[in-house]
Amino acid sequence: MVNSSFCVDAGASNVANMSTANNLPATDWRNQDPSTFTFKQRVLARADRWSNHHNEYPVFQKTEKVPNFNAWSVDRWIVTHAAWPVAVHAAYNHYIGPHFFGPLPHILAIGLYALGLTINMGREIRTLEALAYKTGFFDGDKHSRDKVPEEHFSKIIASVPSIIAARSSMTVLLAYKRSAPITLSPWFLVELTLYPIILDFFFYVYHRSTHEVDGLWKYHRTHHLTKHPNPLLSSYADVEQEIIEMAIVPLLTYATLKLFGFPMTFYDWWLCQCFTFFAEALGHSGVRAMFLVPGPASRILTWLGCELVLEDHDIHHRQGWRKSGNYGKATRLWDRIFGTCLPRIEAKWVNIDHENALRMPIF
Repeated sequence: MVNSSFCVDAGASNVANMSTANNLPATDWRNQDPSTFTFKQRVLARADRWSNHHNEYPVFQKTEKVPNFNAWSVDRWIVTHAAWPVAVHAAYNHYIGPHFFGPLPHILAIGLYALGLTINMGREIRTLEALAYKTGFFDGDKHSRDKVPEEHFSKIIASVPSIIAARSSMTVLLAYKRSAPITLSPWFLVELTLYPIILDFFFYVYHRSTHEVDGLWKYHRTHHLTKHPNPLLSSYADVEQEIIEMAIVPLLTYATLKLFGFPMTFYDWWLCQCFTFFAEALGHSGVRAMFLVPGPASRILTWLGCELVLEDHDIHHRQGWRKSGNYGKATRLWDRIFGTCLPRIEAKWVNIDHENALRMPIF
């Protein structure tokens, strides 16, 4: 079994007060009478429902079969939810644009697609939460999902829209052309396949460096205070990490594909971003199911033994500085090449229930 012990360097002043159950600050207020909660605590209790605090979620032993998840249903969910902001965009251009401002202005495009990502992420989290009531969580027989610490709730909640706004702004400002037709390029399937592989190379280099290079751990250690994360805690990080992961890595990926001669139109990049956002929330959910990272690349990488599944990043979070692995967040290709794969515990192929596949409901 992967060792779940974790230690941060002694100079980490923000980790002085830890609970014994996990590395996040203590959250004893949840044990109080709900009628005594403050407004902030009521909001947090409603939003942060992943911890198995009242035994709502089932608990399975590690040797019990892990449900398989139909990969096509996940792809269908992402494409369907990626399509509605584009449909709104097209409706605006058809019905409003000719009479007022012309094709959708850049500022409205930023707002529309940021709203789309926000709504879709909320839908994904609620859907995964509903699935967890059937599947439970990885390592659930040892530990529940970590709770969001109250003292950091405001930062976490504020960081989500800021990340979405920053990435939407970057996508619109770099790739959006008002006069361009609202359509995918003929290369979009190739781009959608290459995007996570290239993105994961840049992410792997950065991520492994923060674990193994002296002086860089300080930019990543906050994120590792959670060893059993939930989707809200995916944004539990310092500003430097948020900038690298949410802006620099996608920008380098986009620039690389453009350098290779791919069109990477706004709508191509939007679709790539939708798959990436889904994978980022999924990777921190801990849902006990055989989830492949969505997208066509996973089918190819599975043949090569380089596919990334949900448990891989979950195991990574149980590790600490200089003794980790599973650094990829979209593939296992670079971990396989550089020898940093950690063994799976529950999501081994021999332990998967292939006969009763779960599906991602659209609504």
